[in-house]
Formats: sequence, C-alpha cells, structure tokens
Amino acid sequence: MNTTHPTRRAVARGLVQAAAAAALVGAARPLLAASPVPEAAILLVPGAENGEVARFAGHAAAALARGLVQAAALRVVAVGGADGITAANRFASSTPADGRALLLLPGAAAQAHLVGDTRARFEPRHWPAVCGSVQPAILAGRGALADQTLLRVALPGPGVAETAALLVLALLGRRFQPVFTAQPEVALAQGAADALVICGPGVHRTGGLGVSAWFSFDSQDAARDPSLPDVPSLGEMLADRVRHEGVIAARAGGAALRTRALLVLPTLTSANRVSLWRSAAQRWAEEEPDALDGGARRVGGAGAAALLATLCPPPDVAVAYREWLLRRLSWRIG
Repeated sequence: MNTTHPTRRAVARGLVQAAAAAALVGAARPLLAASPVPEAAILLVPGAENGEVARFAGHAAAALARGLVQAAALRVVAVGGADGITAANRFASSTPADGRALLLLPGAAAQAHLVGDTRARFEPRHWPAVCGSVQPAILAGRGALADQTLLRVALPGPGVAETAALLVLALLGRRFQPVFTAQPEVALAQGAADALVICGPGVHRTGGLGVSAWFSFDSQDAARDPSLPDVPSLGEMLADRVRHEGVIAARAGGAALRTRALLVLPTLTSANRVSLWRSAAQRWAEEEPDALDGGARRVGGAGAAALLATLCPPPDVAVAYREWLLRRLSWRIG
C-alpha cells in the first residue's frame, strides 16, 4: 500500500476538483465537499480473490468510490482465510488511520474475538463502522417451542456463533441437549435433533425442513427482522432481561450469524474521513440489493455502528460468556 504524501501539484489538483464538485452538488452537502478525499484506497477482504465475498466486496467498493465527491479508486485486496481473522489481524497491526484503508469484517472473525480465540489479535470495538450487509438468523424447530420438554439442538460445535441459541434457551429456563454435527440439517432429517439455527435465505424454507421459526436474533433495539415480521425477536422473548449480560452475549453470537459483511475503518480515523466514507456508503445502502447481496439487507453508517456494538460487547460480557461455555458445555478455546 502506498502511503506517501501527495505532492503540492496533486493537492492543488484535488482542491480544484473538490471545488468543482461542490459547485455541482450545491449547498446541500457543504461538509462533504470540504472533507479530505483519499485519491486511492484499499479494501481488505478475507478469502479467495475470486470468491463470493470478494465479488460482493468489489461491487460494494465500486459503489462507494462512485459515492465520493471526488472520484477515487477503491481496490479490493484478498487476505487470509474466509473466517477473516488474518485480514483483521493485518488491518489492526499495519493500517494507518488516514482513511485510505478499510476492512470487510465477517461475523466469524467477531465470533473468534468474542470467545477468546488466541489467533484473533485485534480489538474491533473502536473501529468506526461504515456500512454493512445483514442477513436474518433464526432458531427453528419442530412444533411450538412451548410444547418442548428437552430440546435437542443441532449445531456445528460449542464455540461457534450458533451456540448463542443454547444460551437463549438457558435464559428461558428450557432444558436442552446440544447435538454437535457438521450437518445439522441431516441430523434434523434423521430424527437425531429437534431444532437448528438457520441463517440467510434458508430462513424462508423452514416448511421444507418440517420446522417453524421460534425466534430471530436481533440487534440492540429488540425489533423484529424486517424480512421476518411474523417471527418474534430475541428481545421479545426475553423482554424482562434485555440488560442481562447473557442476553447481550446471545445477541453478540446472533450478530455474528447475521453479519455477512461489515466495512470498518481503523481506530482513530478522523471524524471527517469517517463522515466521508459513511456518506458515500449511504448511497450504496439505499440502492436496491442485487444477486451479489445473496438476499441480505444493506445498512448504512447508523445501522453498521449498531451492528458492531452488538457484535463486540464489553469485555466483562465476553468473559461471562466464555465462563458459561466452560460451565455448561465444558468447552474453552484451545
């Protein structure tokens, strides 16, 4: 990444271009026109260069570049594995806070931070969120939740984000038995499990699996998912405990399931640069989603900031969740 300072000629050219853009835009966006604009920037993305996430990121990056007052190049750079831990580590350790680099943070990386994965050597709580892509996530099972006595819940493992569903059941006072399997749907079909967590477009095919949605994971406001207006939210199910650290931890795990992509800037990025990128991202968030969105919902700066706050709860909540995992599931990282 080139971090050299622009020449005087480049600065002068940038000021002229910014002034011309301001004249075209008019008085409606005076602060944005006056903001410093990076001539080029990069977007760090986890996974393969030609993978689904990279293609989605490339589409979003082009839209963000178009949304800037001064045209800029936003290049997508693939780093590390699909879980995003390597990309987040590099972003945290070597990215200057000059507004020239952003990170696409997936939910899996935030989950690794939540459970204390030693590979996750980054602190995302203070990264300014720019925009995001959010998918629905539900706990679904056979029959009605109230009719169940012992719930056998299929999930990939004890440290995954799906385990948040078990924490919710514990807070509801329900008996559960985890069924750890790489193929939860197969376990359900074979009768080895009664319930499972479903994310993304799959939440709309519960009928084909022979299950019904019991609740959806939500953000801090306890509102129902817009794509699932008939499904109670976690906040509704636990309305009397919304400030309980267990609910906060469950929402964090649920947010990891819901987060398809969250674009963030480095800690200490100037307010002007944050405002610049959020303004550009708002245009993208307000566009109609396309096939690359995979059925997910786009959110702008405010929604992305709320999502990040849910993903990354205070340290005492994270510690309490890890203790619960050890106490109830006899599991700790490593």
